[in-house]
Amino acid sequence: MTKGSWGSEGTFGAYRQVIGLTGALLPAVSFLGRLPTATIQMGSVLLVAETSGSLGTAGAVGCALALGQVAMGPCLGRLADRRGQRPVVLLFALVNALAIAVFTLAALSGLPTGALIALGVLAGATQPGIGPLARSRIVALARGRGADDRLVDTALSLEGTMDELSFVLGPALVGIAAVAGHPAYAFAVAALLVAGCGTAFALHPSARAVPLALRSTAARPRRRMPPSVHVVRAGLVFLGILLGACGAGITALTQELGHEGQAGLVYAAMGVMSAVVGLSMAALPARFGLRLRWRIATAAAAVLSLPLIWTGSMTALYLVVTVFGAIYAPNLITGFGLTERAVPKERLSEGMTFAVSAFVGGQAVTLAVAGRLAEAYGAHVAFAVGSAAAACAFLVSLAVREPSGADVQEQDLKPAAAAP
Repeated sequence: MTKGSWGSEGTFGAYRQVIGLTGALLPAVSFLGRLPTATIQMGSVLLVAETSGSLGTAGAVGCALALGQVAMGPCLGRLADRRGQRPVVLLFALVNALAIAVFTLAALSGLPTGALIALGVLAGATQPGIGPLARSRIVALARGRGADDRLVDTALSLEGTMDELSFVLGPALVGIAAVAGHPAYAFAVAALLVAGCGTAFALHPSARAVPLALRSTAARPRRRMPPSVHVVRAGLVFLGILLGACGAGITALTQELGHEGQAGLVYAAMGVMSAVVGLSMAALPARFGLRLRWRIATAAAAVLSLPLIWTGSMTALYLVVTVFGAIYAPNLITGFGLTERAVPKERLSEGMTFAVSAFVGGQAVTLAVAGRLAEAYGAHVAFAVGSAAAACAFLVSLAVREPSGADVQEQDLKPAAAAP
């Protein structure tokens, strides 16, 4: 686990070390536990579009659901830092399962848009945040055992890949359910997964890792987030806008072409490529720093999103989206890596959940705005909004400075080695 062991072990050895921090059960449980988030975020647009017949209404409800998560996410992370992940995740997982079930029944019953928006906010706000909390948990375990930045980057690459796979399988699950019968079937699975796997994630012994790692600094004054964290969050907002616009554009274009049921499968094609590239990021040399990675990734996003504007067939859509998917995991993994290096260690869960909220917030607003634009003017307008956001993300990346406090954070966390 030391710095000198990297060269002999190689990339696959590094992934084995990451799995060795927690055992194989935790990644499996955390992956299944975050599937509901992807299912209801993307699936809410498809479900409400199916039940209401309006893409604009679907976008507004999807926006409300995501904004609920954005508003509550940092509070959940702060609670987890102060009270421990176990009680927080247990409570939110069970409440979220109930909220998803009620939201689904409301959509099927044809309740007014206002009621759907309110229930969407509740379903979003009660999400247990398994993705960002899993990141903070594994980072605390790695730093507690004296891991270097390369191994922490590998852990974040694995977490980012699991996020990407969840955003592949979540929309795909909704798409398969739509083809098989109705998108609501996928929401029933999501409610069961968040209750069962969320509970298992909360009760896993590694839940003690973050509180134990931070106990030695509990009496210190609460440190402020450095400016670099806020710059990264701004970039994540624009990346969220990009994904939200692409989601609205894909949904609109598949409807225009008469293949509504394939929207989830198109998302899946994008996510598969993203996940593959995400896993390969662990092989990048150490000299290829986070700041340079983000600049290249955001520039590639701006360039590769342009062909979507002129896509006019299902074959072309699958092809362009698959190529475009290659840039998503590098952007998100690098953004979370920059966050981990810069945030005070006693606010790690809060920092990770806030980073996710910044990304989801950009996605949320865009789902509503781009959805209505696509409905009124066509899918190409939504894709154009995404391309503009990618260009803004690149401009933000130029202001990012390489974090300088990683060594201090690593030394502070070393005394708190916590084994599951």
